[in-house]
Amino acid sequence: MIQVTKEGILLETTALDFESHGVLNPGVIREGNTVHLFYRAVRTGNHSTIGHCTLDGPHEIISRDTEPIISPEFDYESLGVEDPRICYIDGIYYLTYTAYDGVNALGALATSRDLKSFEKQGIITPQLSYIEFETLTKGGWDIADRYLGYCNSEPFIQNLNRNNLIWDKDVLFFPQRINGKLVFLHRIKPDIQLVAIDELSDLTPAFWEDYVSRLKENTVLFPKYEHEINYIGGGAPPIETEFGWILIYHGVKCTAEGNIYSACASLLDLHNPKKELARLPYPLFEPEQEWELHGEVDNVCFPCGTALFGDTLYIYYGASDRQIAYASLSLTELISELKLNTIKDETSS
Repeated sequence: MIQVTKEGILLETTALDFESHGVLNPGVIREGNTVHLFYRAVRTGNHSTIGHCTLDGPHEIISRDTEPIISPEFDYESLGVEDPRICYIDGIYYLTYTAYDGVNALGALATSRDLKSFEKQGIITPQLSYIEFETLTKGGWDIADRYLGYCNSEPFIQNLNRNNLIWDKDVLFFPQRINGKLVFLHRIKPDIQLVAIDELSDLTPAFWEDYVSRLKENTVLFPKYEHEINYIGGGAPPIETEFGWILIYHGVKCTAEGNIYSACASLLDLHNPKKELARLPYPLFEPEQEWELHGEVDNVCFPCGTALFGDTLYIYYGASDRQIAYASLSLTELISELKLNTIKDETSS
C-alpha cells in the first residue's frame, strides 16, 4: 500500500459573494515555485464561477483574487462554469471546465497565454441528444444497459425530454502533443474516453457522429474494482514518467447512504494512451476525515490537479464539495505500486 498523507484543508469559503457557499475542485499548474489554483467557486443558489489563487510552494497562499477570473457569459454556461482543469501545450494554457445551463452539462475550453485573461473556445464535447446518441451507438454495444441508464440524468427524468443532450464532463488535456496530436480525456458515464485530433477545428459534428458510433474503441478506462464500480471520471491532467502517463482519476461507488467518491490511479502507455498498463486495485485515498465525510455533498474526494516537488506529488481535491484539501505521496512509490498491478491481456466489457 502507498503511504498517502492527508495534509488538510488548503482553501475555504470567504465572505465574498461569489465563493461564499463553496470552493472546490481546483485545476492546478506549477510554474517554478509558484502554484496556480483555478477553482470552482460557488455562491448561494449553486451558481459557479472560477476563482484563482497562487501558492508559494505546495501550500503557502500568497495571493487570492477577490472576484472570479472566469464567469458565465453565454447561454450554454448560464448556470455555471464548473470543475476546471489546466495544462500548458505549445505556448498556450488550456483550461477546460464543465459548462452548465441548468439542463445540459458539457465540456468547454478557455485558452490563455498569460493566466490572466482567457478566451473561451466554446463547447468541445459532442452535443448529441439521447435519441441521436442511441441511434449512433445501436448495434455496436449493449448501449441501453451501459450508457442510457447513466445518461438519464435528473433533468431528463424531470423533463421527460429525450432531446436533452448527453452529459459529457471531466475534460482534461494531456500536457503535450502525442504523436503530433492534441489528446484529451472526457467522460460519458460510466467510462473515460479519449480523443486525439490535429487541431481543435477538427471537432465538427461529423467528427463526433463518427466518434460516438465507435465509442467502445474510443474508451480508455472502464469501472473495474469495488470502490469505482458504478462510474469513473477524469481527475488531473496526466503526469509523464518514463514508465507511462500516470492518471489520477475519481471512482464512484453507490451505496444506500449515497455515493462515495475516491481518488484512484492508473498508468497509460506513453505513445498510445488508449492502452492501460496498470491500475491500483484499491483507492489511492478515500473520504476519511470529517471535512471529507460531511459537507455540501458527503463522502467526496474529487481530485482535479497535481503539483510535483522533487519526488513528492501533491494532489489537490474537492472535499465534500465545500472546501479544497490536498494530500501528498511519493511518486516513486506510486510508480512501484502501479508496476505491481499491471494489466494482463484482458478484454474490457
